Amino acid sequence: QVQLVESGGGLVQPGESLRLSCAASGNIVGFSEMGWYREAPGMQREFVASITSGGQINFAEFAKDRFAIWRDSSKVTVYLQMNSLKPEDTAVYVCNAKETLYSGSRIVDYWGRGTQVTVSS
Repeated sequence: QVQLVESGGGLVQPGESLRLSCAASGNIVGFSEMGWYREAPGMQREFVASITSGGQINFAEFAKDRFAIWRDSSKVTVYLQMNSLKPEDTAVYVCNAKETLYSGSRIVDYWGRGTQVTVSS
C-alpha cells in the first residue's frame, strides 16, 4: 500500500512563486518516475513535469523556463518549484509515481489527492 501526500499549495498573485512537495510512504519498492499533473476545473488531468530515477526530466511546454522539478536522495519525495505563476496555472496539482515491477513487465501508477494552487490578483 503506497500513499502520496502533496503539500505547498495556496493562493498567490500573478508573478509569484510556490514550491510543492510530494512525500510517498508505505510499501515502496522503488519508483522509476515521479512527477506532477494538474486538474483545472472542467478540464482533464494534464501533465506538468516528471523526473525519472536516473534524473531524466520532462516538462510540459507551458512549464518550460518557469518550473523546476527534483527528487531528494531517497527518491520517494518530489518537489515542484513554480515561478512566474499565471492565472491559467490555477488547478489542483496531483502527484504521480510510477513503480516498475517484474523486470518492467508491469508499471503501476500511484496518485495523490492533490493540492490546490490558485493564482489571482
